[in-house]
Amino acid sequence: MQTAIATVCLSGMLNEKLEAIAAAGFKGVELFENDLLSFSGTPSDVRRIADDLGLKIVTFQPFRDFEGMPPERRERVFQRAERKLDVMAELGCDLLMICSNVSPESLGGIDRAAADLNELGRRAAARGLRVGFEALAWGRHINDYRDAWEAVRRADHPAIGLVLDSFHTLVRKTDLGAMRSIPRDRIFLVQMADAPLLDMDFLNWSRNYRNFPGQGDLDIDAFMDALQATGYGGLLSLEIFNDQFRAGSARNVAVDGHRSLIYMLDRLQSRCGQQAVLPQPLPPRSKCQGTEFIEFAIDETSQQAFAALLSGLGFRKAGQHISKSVTRWTQGHINIVTNSEKDGFAHSFNIMHGTGVCAIGLRVENATATLDRAQRLLDAPFRQAVGPGELEIPAVRGLGGSLVYFTDTASQLGQVWDIEFSPLDADQSHNDAGLGFVDHISQSMQYEEMLTWQLFYGALLDLSKTPEQDVLDPGGIVKSQVLQTMKGELRLVLNASQSSRTLSSRFLSEAFGSGVQHIAFATGDIFATTTALKANGITLLAIPENYYDDLEAKTDLSGDAIDRLKANNILYERDGTGEYLQVYTRTFDERFFFEIVERRGGYKGFGASNAQVRLSAQARDARRPDIPRR
Repeated sequence: MQTAIATVCLSGMLNEKLEAIAAAGFKGVELFENDLLSFSGTPSDVRRIADDLGLKIVTFQPFRDFEGMPPERRERVFQRAERKLDVMAELGCDLLMICSNVSPESLGGIDRAAADLNELGRRAAARGLRVGFEALAWGRHINDYRDAWEAVRRADHPAIGLVLDSFHTLVRKTDLGAMRSIPRDRIFLVQMADAPLLDMDFLNWSRNYRNFPGQGDLDIDAFMDALQATGYGGLLSLEIFNDQFRAGSARNVAVDGHRSLIYMLDRLQSRCGQQAVLPQPLPPRSKCQGTEFIEFAIDETSQQAFAALLSGLGFRKAGQHISKSVTRWTQGHINIVTNSEKDGFAHSFNIMHGTGVCAIGLRVENATATLDRAQRLLDAPFRQAVGPGELEIPAVRGLGGSLVYFTDTASQLGQVWDIEFSPLDADQSHNDAGLGFVDHISQSMQYEEMLTWQLFYGALLDLSKTPEQDVLDPGGIVKSQVLQTMKGELRLVLNASQSSRTLSSRFLSEAFGSGVQHIAFATGDIFATTTALKANGITLLAIPENYYDDLEAKTDLSGDAIDRLKANNILYERDGTGEYLQVYTRTFDERFFFEIVERRGGYKGFGASNAQVRLSAQARDARRPDIPRR
């Protein structure tokens, strides 16, 4: 299938949009009429710009309120259509897209619509042009693709074809069975858009909340399966109206759009078996087996304090890099890497963002195949010089300029700790705190970035997503989205807020960009862990007594159990038979913090009911600089 994107998807002026679309690898573009009307040059100028960029203008759209107008208005409508056909000739575009009439003046009747389409088809054909007809979900008389197809069928003209739109079809929950029998040569264009499931009118839903395939909740796969049954191999284009996209970088959004189509077609390919959909099938989504390491870029100012924090959390120095100022800290199955090199990527990251997570290493089944899939999905690969005896670990650029590395156990990458690190003698004074593995990683980002990173992770790795949640912060609402593997080997919590006063947004300000705000470590006994942490000098985030009074009132926990939780500042949540116990460190250098969790009875959540209490406690704690942050 030929892929394209509509200019309405992107922010900026028309020339900027076209440049972004070409840079993202598209060859086709739908020109939105408003973009042309606000352009300072002529349609011929637009054509020259597109030609120079290697783009073909595949559609001019939309032409509104056409079919079924009363007799006294009909001729004026056709005059208007003739003007648009003139513009198309200048643009070098052969397809005009008409959306079904929403005017209160319009008259119903499939035959009336078909007659209008037939006449326009004759006028267009005389110029070597075509017309596509689409049913808007809120169309006055035609709001179902089946009715639109019937109007096209009765129009019975080769220059008149059907436009199918996934949003207009799926939000109305229209049966897809009829689509399978539509002749493929009568489908002129297919427009793709996903969206979250919302309870609102179709018009506002469409104009503000569409997103790329894979970013929403509509059954895009079912739509594509029905389309595939027709044998259609023509234009597949993105038409997205979204406030976040209009506020974001045109180039980044265009790349996201292309990535979403590749990912969507990859899913279709996997369901079709041997039937060709993509020119070259992608390696399958990588199954993540866990977090291999988390790397912090550390400067001299923070080095001693951060080492004390890690030691207090029960980590011990286990290895020193053979040629770099890089240290491995371990506890259980957790590897923390601190990088204080004076040059290279981590140093540059530290200059830009300060102390923070500059890289995450993920253990996958096949690191080489994962990198291949990432590059085919337009993710940016990363390489830097490696020294003698060092491994080149596959990596791509991640959130906020950080890196995502891939290791596996089937190659030498599985021996990275033995190959690149010299072991250090065990510290006899070390006090293990019982931390076993990384439970989840929480990343904060600009609100406009959230859909980007959801797609980045979801297209690359075999992850499922939970429903998006609104978390109440004292400074505003935080949107939270979880992506995770089936068994919890990797859990990523994506957070974003439009308010500048939330903890998530303050992190972006302090860290000069998006990144990892907190890391949760799992323990099998949170009470033993908190005892060890306090013995190691760690000050835990103070939780108010009111929380425990309420907990006693709404649960059947005994008074002794409540007192034990309160004495250790542990938050508690129950979900059916599952229980979740969580405790937090104080924020390090106003940037990031750690969480310790214990999951019991198959608990799957993240303590959502405790979020507001925790965030309020952190807001109070931020105003107390007198207490050492350990």
